[in-house]
Amino acid sequence: MKAAKTIPSVLKYFLIVSVYLLLFVSLQNRRSKTLLATTAVDSSSDDIRIRPGYTNYDAYIQRQLNKTLNPKLRKIWTTRDWDRKINVFSKFFDELKRENLLSNSSKSLSIGARVGQEVEALKRVGVADAIGIDLVPFPPLVVKGDFHNQPFHNDTFDFEFSNVFDHALYPTKFVAEIERTLKPDGVCILHVALSRRGDKYSANDLYSIKPLSKLFRRSELVRVRKVDGFGLDTEVVFRKKKMIQRS
Repeated sequence: MKAAKTIPSVLKYFLIVSVYLLLFVSLQNRRSKTLLATTAVDSSSDDIRIRPGYTNYDAYIQRQLNKTLNPKLRKIWTTRDWDRKINVFSKFFDELKRENLLSNSSKSLSIGARVGQEVEALKRVGVADAIGIDLVPFPPLVVKGDFHNQPFHNDTFDFEFSNVFDHALYPTKFVAEIERTLKPDGVCILHVALSRRGDKYSANDLYSIKPLSKLFRRSELVRVRKVDGFGLDTEVVFRKKKMIQRS
């Protein structure tokens, strides 16, 4: 009789384990489909193309870190390029201030800031509350953060700047995070390359601003102009739409 009672218990155990395994496999498949769907959405336009070769997100992150942690590049960024880039960025930001797209009171974020030249430039033109994010922190100017998943609350910043859009594996998520953390009526400035392709670490190639206008679903395009920004030739300005108050 005891053996007869044990058999149903064993069967019940295996049934429970089987159900959990099926649920786990189903969840993994769903995640994979979501990832593939995101990639498909991002690469669906002829005006933006996701570069092939990334087997998973970890491989993408590692490739970006290969550039960011390169000791020769970091030495150049903090020595020879330091003042030169700060001076150029300062001119960009001063002009944005004259256009009332940036002010001294703007809480500002630089996305993909590496060692923080953009952040230092913001501070030098009077924007004291400025911080950068990058996969590798560079305190006190840059904190650790993935631009596909910014480590900030909703509606945090008045101003966001980035010149690393071409490094986004998922442009949809990159822009969604900007619009999430940007305050209503806040301004986003992107420097992008349209006339030339990015370096070997770029994850996407942009051929017009049309994809950007579609990606910024909660913002209005303010203007587009040509710039000379370290290999990037176009400045695109978006302003996040104000929330409509319902009575």
